[in-house]
Amino acid sequence: MNESDLHNHIYARSGALKLGSSQLLVGPGDDCAVIQSPSGDTQLLTVDQIVEGRHFTPDTDIDLIARKAIARSVSDIAAMGGHPDWALATGVLPRGYPHANTLFDAMSTWANHWSCPLVGGDIASHSSPDHPLTLTVTVGGTMPTGTQPVLRSGAKPGDLLYVTGQIGGSFESGWHLRFEPRVEVGQWAAKHNAHAMMDLSDGLGRDANRIAVASGVRIELDATKLPISHRCTDWRQAVGEGEDYELLIALDPKQSIDDCPIQLLGPIGVVQACGQDQSPGAVITDPYGKAYDASTMGWDH
Repeated sequence: MNESDLHNHIYARSGALKLGSSQLLVGPGDDCAVIQSPSGDTQLLTVDQIVEGRHFTPDTDIDLIARKAIARSVSDIAAMGGHPDWALATGVLPRGYPHANTLFDAMSTWANHWSCPLVGGDIASHSSPDHPLTLTVTVGGTMPTGTQPVLRSGAKPGDLLYVTGQIGGSFESGWHLRFEPRVEVGQWAAKHNAHAMMDLSDGLGRDANRIAVASGVRIELDATKLPISHRCTDWRQAVGEGEDYELLIALDPKQSIDDCPIQLLGPIGVVQACGQDQSPGAVITDPYGKAYDASTMGWDH
């Protein structure tokens, strides 16, 4: 079973979740779970992990490993338009791992950097020294006053699509270790009533398709408008590599972007209503006008 199939299975089994005194507003299927506390506060919850050999190489600097572990979950909070508040971390260390103190100190430093201090966690040691280092980070956040979480499911026909940075080349450039979660931009998008948003971790093609399916629309991306990294040979490589950690944002075409904290790139595409006999999904049109299914263009674990 691939990642997408497993996700679909989880979503199907999670449709009737019930909490105790809190109310589940958004469950599995978005960048964060959204919970309303008994006092009425909106809480964002996300968890992510990194595995040695999959998300970083064995020779990666300890500080960069720690940074990525924290930043991935902070980026999910950003994709909802929220503010990170606290973090929990767990680690499975290879037997005899010599850098545990350094790793924890670095994770604590980066958590404080993004205003979500580590408030707890757990550590386990594997029986083998060859076991890959695995780190899991949970981050909780809140929405700025007067705003609501921006979901994947709100894109509307006519919306224009923007990204917060270039696409592709993340591994070659080292951006996947040094990316800056777009917290301020996410909050700007929530304040300006963005219709849909998510962070691009699995590739623009696959992630755009996720917004389209969640929203029940067609997304049409223009390959000639994509801000492709010079490290990529073509647009196909760029949209499929993943680990970009930029935000993909669907905005009303009348919405000005002049006061955004950074310059948004685009529009790179448009949201359309599904035509007769069309299913929700995303396509990318190449410079010659040929449309390609975007759903398979991306990272699948």
